[in-house]
Amino acid sequence: MAADWWKASAAGIPSIKTEVPGPKSRVMHEKTSRHYRGLSGQVQLFPVCFEEGAGITLTDVDGNRYLDFSSGIYVTSLGHCHPKVSEAVAHWAGKLMNAHDFTTPVKEKLIEKMVDILPGNLNAIQLYSDGTSAVEAAIRAARAINNKHEFISCFRDFHGKSMAAVSCAQMVRGDVFSYGPTRAPGFYMVPRPNPYRPTFTKPDGTIDSDAYIRFYDEFIQEGTVGNVSAFVLEPVQGWGGSIFPPDDFFPKLRAYCDKKGILLLDDEVLAGMGRTGEWLALDHWNVTPDIVTFGKSFGNGFPVTAMVVKEQYAEALDKISASSSYGGNPMACAAALASIEVIEEEQILENVRSVGDFFMKRMQRMKDDHPIVGDVKGKGFLLGIELVKDKQTKEPFPEAGKLVYQKAFRKGLAWIPAGHILRMSPPLIMDQHYAEMGLAMIEESIAEVEREHGYR
Repeated sequence: MAADWWKASAAGIPSIKTEVPGPKSRVMHEKTSRHYRGLSGQVQLFPVCFEEGAGITLTDVDGNRYLDFSSGIYVTSLGHCHPKVSEAVAHWAGKLMNAHDFTTPVKEKLIEKMVDILPGNLNAIQLYSDGTSAVEAAIRAARAINNKHEFISCFRDFHGKSMAAVSCAQMVRGDVFSYGPTRAPGFYMVPRPNPYRPTFTKPDGTIDSDAYIRFYDEFIQEGTVGNVSAFVLEPVQGWGGSIFPPDDFFPKLRAYCDKKGILLLDDEVLAGMGRTGEWLALDHWNVTPDIVTFGKSFGNGFPVTAMVVKEQYAEALDKISASSSYGGNPMACAAALASIEVIEEEQILENVRSVGDFFMKRMQRMKDDHPIVGDVKGKGFLLGIELVKDKQTKEPFPEAGKLVYQKAFRKGLAWIPAGHILRMSPPLIMDQHYAEMGLAMIEESIAEVEREHGYR
């Protein structure tokens, strides 16, 4: 398969033929949403109905074609309907759909490939069908490893929507206690280094990573019963707005956890599988976790996720009866294996690093040129633009975030809102030409919002 397989389908995008959302989209959305509820913010802000995807292109039911800057929210990272992945799934869909947790030929190949790409001795693996299940299993595995029951995670983290996973994240959603009314016992949250909005700083105003570690130590002594099993983290906070910590933070946190006998549980469901230019986002800092979870782009759209622990902790997976009904089915294994092979064969990591550098340089110019762009952040193809009312006060500008999202979507950019932080997760196959095209639509939309609000 040629690495540029997607370019023919991308010719001529964006192509907007109707008012968007178009008439067919509006009718379909209205009919469906009478009964299909709990929609995401991006759908509520722009209820378009898609019927086809190819590479970096999405087409709606009205025939409008969009440049994809979302990847189904970090999922279809190798492009929509990558031929190799689609063919692999179709083969097993016609041969063997499920055999519970028995070994199959494709599962054997996937497990061997995973061991090859993972760092250190991360080689005890179990497969699941969604990210939340993988995180829940990782939490149970941590308890089985060290017989401790408390967990620490960070402000603005997101780890899933079931009891333990959601207890590792922000639980307030407006005035409805849908995530509560209380966090599960033994789950605590602490501040995390955000270079743009630091909690702890040095006398010169720069962020103080050591102060965060000192706070964690004091909090564990004073706020827990001293029975902390694991520190649960997102290497990059996705839902929180593509937030990366300073480079010295994760090595210091790894050293602290080792000193205190606390496991490091790395939730790479969003950031892993090449999105930042490495197999694991933590690889950027040469930090190996004790437990890691994969998801989203792992199967390029097919529901397959994984939880992996270090070899010395492998027995924990036997103790917690880690298998699931759908995890590791042949179709899922085929999708994951094909996705890993595509990343290797098409030099995806190299493309992510190269075009990722372009993204950051281009976004930095946007920051310099626009009064409401307070900060830009990212590695590889995991990117964010933070909008503020004033660069000095850094007051968030969520109204602008909604407007920029909608305006760019009308121009033909399918992407992700996140309040005042605009998130971007383009397919990892994208080249610089289409990267520039998407950023140009965003910048044009930002300028329009600035004019409407009197900044220009």
